[in-house]
Amino acid sequence: MTKVADFDPQQLVLPLSHFIGGRYLVADEANITVLRPSDGLPLGTIGEAGEEVVDLAVRNAWQAWRESGWGQRSPRERARAMFAWADLIAKDMELARLEAVSSTRPISQVLASDLPFTAEAIRFFAELADKQGGEVAATRLDTIGMIASEPYGVVGAITPWNFPLSMASWKCGPALAAGNAIVVKPSEMTPFSTLRMAELAVLAGIPEGVFNVVNGTGGVTGAALVRHPIISKISFTGSTKTGAQIMTAAAQSGIKPVTLELGGKSPQLVFENVPDLAHAARCVASGFTANAGQACVSGTRLIVHRRLVEPLIDSIIGEVQKLRPGLTWSAASSYSPIISRAQAMGISDRVEQSVSQGAEVLFGGDFFAETGNGFFYRPTIVSSVSAQMPVVREELFGPVLTVQTFEDEEEGLALADHPTYGLAAGVHTSDIGQALRATRRIAAGTIWVNRYGRSGDMIMPTGGFRSSGIGKDLGRKAMEANLQYKSVLIDFDQR
Repeated sequence: MTKVADFDPQQLVLPLSHFIGGRYLVADEANITVLRPSDGLPLGTIGEAGEEVVDLAVRNAWQAWRESGWGQRSPRERARAMFAWADLIAKDMELARLEAVSSTRPISQVLASDLPFTAEAIRFFAELADKQGGEVAATRLDTIGMIASEPYGVVGAITPWNFPLSMASWKCGPALAAGNAIVVKPSEMTPFSTLRMAELAVLAGIPEGVFNVVNGTGGVTGAALVRHPIISKISFTGSTKTGAQIMTAAAQSGIKPVTLELGGKSPQLVFENVPDLAHAARCVASGFTANAGQACVSGTRLIVHRRLVEPLIDSIIGEVQKLRPGLTWSAASSYSPIISRAQAMGISDRVEQSVSQGAEVLFGGDFFAETGNGFFYRPTIVSSVSAQMPVVREELFGPVLTVQTFEDEEEGLALADHPTYGLAAGVHTSDIGQALRATRRIAAGTIWVNRYGRSGDMIMPTGGFRSSGIGKDLGRKAMEANLQYKSVLIDFDQR
């Protein structure tokens, strides 16, 4: 791993435009100010792509896709370019610094996790390029039935601000490996690393225009991208509310498929026979404090057997006290800021609202005082909660853990269920039968047993049930979602 070192954000050269046709394009548009969440200071400005710029990017992608023959190239040829791209990403310090400076990701975590994860996701899909295709169907003896796969053409992707690079790899990896061109709209709060990622794609040999990036807000740029008639498929990660709007817009503008990874309110269920209480405490603590809780899969609802609640809470508090907030460009920082003041105050307000309804704050509930103008909300543990309180009902997207207790397995499983979300869950038990019963019972797209969080196994798909989304990122399912399938039936015996 590259040695972690502090860097000066003032020395970074920011890509302040769109990336279309293999080059940066500055358009005459209204500017959006990008702030540094570590200290609240302006970092730079980007333009907002309206319908004309989005149309330029999409038509350029369509033309590049057709003229380069990207979709008709042999899968191994596409894979070679993507492997080269992944290698550039894995060692690019400029990319790492751009990711850290405008996002909530400390530079140490970008280098240790985000860059390797992004590169590995692209490699995974490159490896799938010649292993994901059609099939020969069972038909009568005088015919041959084939199910052929084809790329869509141009895919649109809208990525979130919480993990800009890795989320972009989830969208770009399968789309490009399947032979599509792609137009990405990153979050207007974290645009710079995605622009650099597109620049590296061209350097790696991916044809100019096959990967374009447009900047702007969801209401303007995102809406124009979703509704564009040439866009044949949409992939989005973000809030449930926005996902519903995208589904509506996609239906109204031509009936195009969508992949949506949306919100979550995930439980961490700790049974009385937990194999290692200290390990469970570490899982629970990291499950709600990683990236300061700004992850769709954050495990923010602790559901614990009544006999374990006090020692477990004490251990969790011990774990979160080890975290060190600080500037994301400082190697010493281990705890993320909240992305914006508005988001931070929304978290605080809903905790206070729940307290007014009877909840009790056991730890935290305030901001770190030593972080100046940064938006650092202290890890917070809240007990005496009910299902109607905002801290239990709503996705706060912050480091707030609620505590509920149970006496028996049935009560614990009932509490684990959420009426709205079904993205992820954690189960801690030494009883394999109990673990399997829980995985059957809990409505969630991903369930971790005696752990909490993803591994490096890219083959495992991710996605949710209920209002947590439809479709899958990662795994073979993500590749399949970027292909369309055609049935071909041939009669070959004309006697």
